[in-house]
Amino acid sequence: MITAICAIALAIIHLFSGKLQFIRAKPRSRWLSFGSGVSVAYVFVHILPELSKAQITLQSSLNIGLAFLEHHVYLVALLGLAVFYGLERFANKSRQRNQKAGKGDVTALDVFWIHIASFAVYNALIGYLLVHREESSIKSLLFYSFAMALHFVVNDNGLRENHKQIYDRIGRWLLVAAIIVGWVIGIGTVIHQAAVAVLFAFLSGGIVLNVLKEELPEDRESRFWAFALGAFGYAILLLAL
Repeated sequence: MITAICAIALAIIHLFSGKLQFIRAKPRSRWLSFGSGVSVAYVFVHILPELSKAQITLQSSLNIGLAFLEHHVYLVALLGLAVFYGLERFANKSRQRNQKAGKGDVTALDVFWIHIASFAVYNALIGYLLVHREESSIKSLLFYSFAMALHFVVNDNGLRENHKQIYDRIGRWLLVAAIIVGWVIGIGTVIHQAAVAVLFAFLSGGIVLNVLKEELPEDRESRFWAFALGAFGYAILLLAL
């Protein structure tokens, strides 16, 4: 089954992206910025238009008492962005406290577990949506998998910077397992199209935040032209095929 191959490929990328020494360079590797651009392009060119169509499905699924949720999908996307913004601030504050206390530039152990648990859910959602997407064609699956593969490389880099050695020892293995678990759950369940739209909305908000938090801070020394090339190049590819 092609979704199984994609799930395994994503797991392998998550497991071994830390071996790519060139992405740890300063200033920020152009390949990380390129990958961020691809991920954002996928959200804005593919996911959000699909969510706009799904809005009709959602509205017809809601009862009259929930009519105020007319923009339900976009509220969920906003929730996804807010949740991962909060998690990033939580991790950064923990690193700052440990630095001031002379404990090194790393998060506290409890923060690590909260952060990794949240990203495990995130990865499980990505694995789940390998099976349940708005559009179920092979072409759609490959575009989704490629964008998520590059997104995982970017996420790995950020999580490793926050959590250092414990991420390599424990964290990445849990995130790899989460992808497979999400895919297995997807294979064993069938959900309503409206629920798929809600899951994709939350994911899109999370992707946008996780990309921007890596690209925008001045100390990242990000590569704008690499980001722009990834974003507009992949957007053109999505629109053309």
